[in-house]
Amino acid sequence: MNGFVRRPWDLPQSLHTPLEVFRAPRPSRREFLLEMSASALLLAGCQKAPTDQELTAAGAVAIDTSKYPASRSTRFEYGRTESIKRDTEQFANFYEFTSSKEVFRHISGFNPTPWSFEVTGLCKNPRTYDLDQIVSTFPLEERAYRHRCVETWAMCVPWTGFALRDLITAADPLPTAKYVRFETFMRPAEARQQLDSNYPWPYQEGLTLAEATNELAFIATGIYGAPLPKQNGAPVRLVVPWKYGFKSIKSIVKIELTDKQPSTFWNSLNPHEYSFEANVDPAVPHPRWSQQYEWMLGSRENFDTVKYNGYGEWVARLYEPG
Repeated sequence: MNGFVRRPWDLPQSLHTPLEVFRAPRPSRREFLLEMSASALLLAGCQKAPTDQELTAAGAVAIDTSKYPASRSTRFEYGRTESIKRDTEQFANFYEFTSSKEVFRHISGFNPTPWSFEVTGLCKNPRTYDLDQIVSTFPLEERAYRHRCVETWAMCVPWTGFALRDLITAADPLPTAKYVRFETFMRPAEARQQLDSNYPWPYQEGLTLAEATNELAFIATGIYGAPLPKQNGAPVRLVVPWKYGFKSIKSIVKIELTDKQPSTFWNSLNPHEYSFEANVDPAVPHPRWSQQYEWMLGSRENFDTVKYNGYGEWVARLYEPG
């Protein structure tokens, strides 16, 4: 009869992985990345915290600053304390560069100048704009908007830019145009995660034409009275404050008017978790967490989530039956 003598390095059977755990379904790629991101935040304490100067330098873009700061609109208020600039520079989502929140550590190779984006598709006046043309053609203003991420964190920031509907009006959509499709850059040499073919690069997003021409939809070129840093979507991004943050596509290179609902990045990866509409709604839970509460970046103060992120008076009519 053979006997087994336990060696010092053998794991006791009581500590082995249970069979039901071993056989459990594996997490989705999105779940895995979120868990890794959370782990990265815990490990970040082992890295030296950046100074304010280092954060600013990491995201700096060499463009004309003469249009900043712009006058702030008095029509919009946070109803909360404005987020601290440092917190928004140190904590962000930009999956082209990293799945962690410390995007500032991964953007040194990204060069958003010179930059241009085209407005095309079902319109009478297609056009390509460079940065100088965009800020000189459309007068800039500052808007105090709340921002809500699908991951339940939130922030209050002053964006500088102009109404998206002004850009669309200039394009003069054809009667057949029903949607607006947005596309970001494709530069895997500068954004290393774009080398991962498991993702549907380049990042794409979309709105209905009615949503895109709502007065809240905003093209941002700046934040906190200065041009956008790289980690916040330099040099031009979309801001739709009544929707979850993944709809506010960064670093736009193309805006297309179309008659078909566009395929969008997260919706194409997991439509059950990331709807095309993606309106903030506490009554619609994410499959893996509640959306009834949110926490503020920096202070971690908790708030009840409000439908349409509190912007119902502007957008609720877009979703009324009939």
